Amino acid sequence: MAFEQELLALLPRLRRFARGLTQHPADADDLCQAAIERALKSRDQWQAGTRLDSWMYRITRNIWIDNRRATARRGIHTDIDDGVMQIADNSHARMEASMELGDVDRAMARLPDEQREAVMLVLVEGYAYREAAEILEVPVGTLTSRLVRGREALVRELGEAA
Repeated sequence: MAFEQELLALLPRLRRFARGLTQHPADADDLCQAAIERALKSRDQWQAGTRLDSWMYRITRNIWIDNRRATARRGIHTDIDDGVMQIADNSHARMEASMELGDVDRAMARLPDEQREAVMLVLVEGYAYREAAEILEVPVGTLTSRLVRGREALVRELGEAA
């Protein structure tokens, strides 16, 4: 399969991972776009026969970290129009349907970044501990402890259903 086709097939998973990191759909789209741009520019650095998904998750995570650092230096900017549009766009039925997902999103957002990354890769994306540890560039034991703490926090927040 050609590089571009593999990249295209990976987009839904990549966007879900980006959404888990950023906690905002528009920011996730921006993060995915930046990751794909970087991957296309750095295509010669990817080794055929290796896992493209792991490479892309690493690129996405690195861009996200860089963006967070830059935001911390600049300060946070919130556009008031986003909140107004969100309130105006929500209907009662849509709000009821998304309440549970919203609870999960809020609980995930309260996790420290390191725990959220571990939860996203292992529990949402289904990576083995070793693979997730490689993506995050940490030892497997570190990933495991982050995952355990993240799970415990989610169970406290959401109840036993988590």
